[in-house]
Amino acid sequence: MNFNGFYKDKKVLVTGHTGFKGSWLSICLLRAGAKVCGYALPPRTEQDNFVVSKLTKRMEHHEGDIRDQAQFLSVFSAFKPEIVFHLAAQPLVRCSYEHPAETFSTNVIGTVNVMDAIRAVPDCRTAVMVTSDKCYENQEWTWGYRETDRLGGHDPYSASKAAAEIAVSAYRRSFFRPEGKGIATARAGNVIGGGDWCPDRLIPDCIRALERGETITLRNPASTRPWQHVLEPLSGYLKLAAALHANAKEFDDAWNFGPDPAQVFTVQQVVELAVKKWGGGRCESIGGNFHHEAGLLALDISKARLKLGWSPVWNTPRAVEETVRWYHDARQGDAFDFCVRQIEDYEKGEK
Repeated sequence: MNFNGFYKDKKVLVTGHTGFKGSWLSICLLRAGAKVCGYALPPRTEQDNFVVSKLTKRMEHHEGDIRDQAQFLSVFSAFKPEIVFHLAAQPLVRCSYEHPAETFSTNVIGTVNVMDAIRAVPDCRTAVMVTSDKCYENQEWTWGYRETDRLGGHDPYSASKAAAEIAVSAYRRSFFRPEGKGIATARAGNVIGGGDWCPDRLIPDCIRALERGETITLRNPASTRPWQHVLEPLSGYLKLAAALHANAKEFDDAWNFGPDPAQVFTVQQVVELAVKKWGGGRCESIGGNFHHEAGLLALDISKARLKLGWSPVWNTPRAVEETVRWYHDARQGDAFDFCVRQIEDYEKGEK
């Protein structure tokens, strides 16, 4: 995760750094010696990993809406990053049904604002724009989607991520390649890990129920997802950015980061693993009319494995185990140190 010292003293800007993945990415970058600046909305709760890891004391922190072009450009121009990781987004499928316009404006216009800022600052040469595995037109295939498969989206969230991919592709061909800058998109699956308290996500919902002694309710227990610990895609993003920085023409493309095919578990199986690690609990399936959600979803990671030399490290049971361990133990001390210890365990490469 140190990438042979590549990130040491590099100026790196992370959008969405107060969020779940953004906070973990910031910790990875700080540990690697980078100078990190973040731009995001305030954290959702006082329990979020960003808060309990005390990241405001460890990095340059700016609060703002990614759709506010003038404010974002002001922060961006003052910091002059060499590398950008764009994670700021409206990240929830069910929320996108309730707030479709906000979802599209945040996920598409916000992405465009980041790319315009990159164009405006000559020092910035490299960017990884994080979208989603849900950007694909889901055909309920049993095999994984490849980067060349058709984009689409049944719900506003998925469609907004597909639209963001199209916007990045247009900017790449129209501006960044002629300017010699490298910009890539990263598509990751259902990410789990400590410090996520977002509503309508499986593990946070489980933890809330387990802490209250309530029954965990499952809408679609047989649905499969490419579950992975947060450190898996983050290691991919970091490796991709380093490769882009060295050779933009070779790596400025779309990339999947997900688990091995054998590690695609159902919702029910993941919950059972979490309950076992917690030490007890109950779950049940519930009926009712819900918004459309994909039943089958998996990613083909052959491209990242062959061209980037990236492979997942922790299998799904280990990912769930480490996630539950964070909720058990991290809040009892310095969460930043706990996250660093998990990163060190991840580096050992043990399944």
